[in-house]
Amino acid sequence: MSEEKKPSASDAMKDMMKAGGMKPERQTTIAGIEKKEDFTEQAATLLAEASRLSEAGELDRGIEALFALEKKCRLGNDIASLKTVVTGMTQLCFDRGNWDKLNATIATIAKRHQQSRHAITAVVAQAMQWTEKIPDQASKVALITSLRDVTDGKIYVEAERAKLTRELATIKEAEGDVTGACDAMLEVYVETYGALSKREKIDFILDQIRLCILNEDWVRVTIVAKKVQRKFLEEVDMQDLKLRYYGLLADFYLREKDAFELAQAYHAMYETPCKREDEDEATGWRHYLKSAVLFLCLATRTPMQSDMLHRVALDERLAKLPDWQQTLKLFTTSEIVSFPLATQGCVEAHLKLLLAGYKLEALFPHWQLLTHERATQHNLRVTAKYYKRIRLSRLASLLGLSGDETEKELSKLVSAGQIFAKMDRPAGLVVFAPKVSADETLSEWASDIGQLLSLVERTCHLINKENMIHKI
Repeated sequence: MSEEKKPSASDAMKDMMKAGGMKPERQTTIAGIEKKEDFTEQAATLLAEASRLSEAGELDRGIEALFALEKKCRLGNDIASLKTVVTGMTQLCFDRGNWDKLNATIATIAKRHQQSRHAITAVVAQAMQWTEKIPDQASKVALITSLRDVTDGKIYVEAERAKLTRELATIKEAEGDVTGACDAMLEVYVETYGALSKREKIDFILDQIRLCILNEDWVRVTIVAKKVQRKFLEEVDMQDLKLRYYGLLADFYLREKDAFELAQAYHAMYETPCKREDEDEATGWRHYLKSAVLFLCLATRTPMQSDMLHRVALDERLAKLPDWQQTLKLFTTSEIVSFPLATQGCVEAHLKLLLAGYKLEALFPHWQLLTHERATQHNLRVTAKYYKRIRLSRLASLLGLSGDETEKELSKLVSAGQIFAKMDRPAGLVVFAPKVSADETLSEWASDIGQLLSLVERTCHLINKENMIHKI
């Protein structure tokens, strides 16, 4: 006797749903999209008819007929036919050269109720191929603008939106509308786009920084530059982007007159493997090491600047650049230096070369004056180290400045907290040692006596130890 077949779990579920008055779920495709009808044949037939109407000058009638079929495909979840129909509509508009109709058709397709993302993706991908084929610049910009409106806020076409925005910005920049190009690029928060690779994101952000510099939007430059994670730039395949990034920062900091940031940017470029292997005088490691040394010497004295100054001074490659090694030695040795510096000629020549590269020759007087100022400040720190008090006339003689200039430079360092100094103008004295109170003096003496007694006690202990060992 044959065994009675038991109902499956799915059959049992359907019976339960019918008993409860519920309709069972329809069968879905592998992609999880419910498929009700197949409009493949109708799509092929209607596309041929629409093409015939278009050739006869009745493009609008052909598009209307296709929109009716598009609705059936969309509601019937026939994705393949839907993509065929929508791309067919836009293709007809392109073939007839009716750019206004093309833009209107793309916008209408995207605004359809519950429009499939597959249809929008297909239309955008197809239309992006035509941006270079449109002869009229105004029509090209209109198409790009239309596509950007369609892709706005849609995650599945965010990569296409980024490319379209960049293309639009390139057109605006070529037309001289730098502000418009900058605004268009800044509308895209590319760092949040998951469809773009790490390299594509950084490349896009670098273009944003470049346009902000051209637009002289200095606050925005700082904000956008922070979006780049510098650890990614240390990867081997990111060397070209690293050089672009720090090159843009160098341009920005030259205008901002920030010497220490410039030194860090040039040193980062010097540390790039491809540059360390480049022996060219103008583009290789020599150029970047010279620049790092130059701006380190011109930077304001801080613990970070001092630490970097001494680390760079230990670089073995400086031996191949004797003038720049000597320049570093002047600022790392506690000795008074004369001005102009012994290497002033090569310093100014390299400074002119850097400024000319960024077309900032007008800033040369500022950096030239800063060279004298940093040398004077170095001399003041050295003087404060070796003198407790000195006559103002003698100090001015050591610095090679007038009395008023000496007071001014001394006041700057005291205000910055780099040295302690008090000035007695009637007596013409400068005191570098702070006044010590009686309590502090007694405490110091007590500390010295305590150390002396400790040494005496230890010495006695060692003598007694030797006596016991040798049984004297």
